[in-house]
Amino acid sequence: MSRSLISRSPDLTRLQDEGYEVEVRAGYLLVHSVPYVNERGETALGTLVSDLTLAGDVTTTPGSHVAHFVGDHPCDLSGKEITQIKHQSVRTELASDLVTSHSFSNKPAEGYRDYYHKMSRYIEIISAPPSSRDSSVTAKTFAPVPALDDESVFQYEDTASSRANIRSLSAKLAKRVAIVGLGGTGSYVLDQLAKTPATDIHLFDGDTFLQHNAFRAPGAPSVEELRQKVSKVDYFKGIYSKMHKKIHAHHLYLHEKNLDLLSGFDVVFICVDKGGVRKMIVEALLGTGVPFIDAGLGVELIAERAELVSVCRVTTMTPSKNDHIHRLPLSDREDDDLYKQSIQIADLNALNALLAVLKWKKMCGFYADEEGEHHTTYSTSMNLLTSDEIGA
Repeated sequence: MSRSLISRSPDLTRLQDEGYEVEVRAGYLLVHSVPYVNERGETALGTLVSDLTLAGDVTTTPGSHVAHFVGDHPCDLSGKEITQIKHQSVRTELASDLVTSHSFSNKPAEGYRDYYHKMSRYIEIISAPPSSRDSSVTAKTFAPVPALDDESVFQYEDTASSRANIRSLSAKLAKRVAIVGLGGTGSYVLDQLAKTPATDIHLFDGDTFLQHNAFRAPGAPSVEELRQKVSKVDYFKGIYSKMHKKIHAHHLYLHEKNLDLLSGFDVVFICVDKGGVRKMIVEALLGTGVPFIDAGLGVELIAERAELVSVCRVTTMTPSKNDHIHRLPLSDREDDDLYKQSIQIADLNALNALLAVLKWKKMCGFYADEEGEHHTTYSTSMNLLTSDEIGA
């Protein structure tokens, strides 16, 4: 099966993106799970097959209008064979693991433009009878598409990017990133990064994933999972490695003697709630020139109104723009900080993480960035989003 040929050929990619079960095997194009009506009037599933005409490593205009079929001959609702496409009904061994029972012939006057045109037209004819009596019957199954080990950081194909024609844009996000702190905000940062082609995602946290963490993190762990008391980094790696292959867990706390672990990254997301720890990490990163994005929350209780007010903050530092370090809280607070009491503010954690990831995508050139802001805040009570510290 050649995923690379599919990804390089717009017509095959379109078939895949629209939900067809596409496979390339032994030089043939296969579309699986094509519904049809057999001679007994039953709905069945077959595989439509076409030879491939290539121009180097991409498809070109089909050289033949004939298609093959694995399954019974498609019929109308009365059980009569569809003569519109009938060609031959003979067992044909196209390859050692590919044997067809029928071949079809249906050629438009102008011929087939590409393989999307050819395969979708045959499927339209074959599937019309079963679809006419049940509109939910379709060849567009959107079955998961596995990715080859040497082609992608994902466990399966990123069909979302290709459907939106932004594969080239998504490639800009192929960066080596780190997340320091897998509490509420950091875990939501990971949730977003796992959906990007980041070449490596390193997780740094020395804590254990406990019950109170579950209420401000993505997902819904079971009681049994909580009883295992696994580390935060291993817990989240276990979840997101199902999608992204390059997630690395570091169950440790950062300190003066191991800060070199943060060198060599394209960006570091700092998601910690202790000013002293933040100060240590920030100073180390400024010294090495590694860009970083610091995400923080401030939550206060208005006692007389029994309401919370909060501010989400995202501050970015780069080698060319770091004279706004005064924006960062670099000392530990002695007062009663509600956030440290782990109250349920998953929405703020998620929003803070999204603002941080959006900024990173701007830095990568994925999103247009007209202002080049390096400091953003959002106030819940005033519904106010502000940005300043314009980039150099």
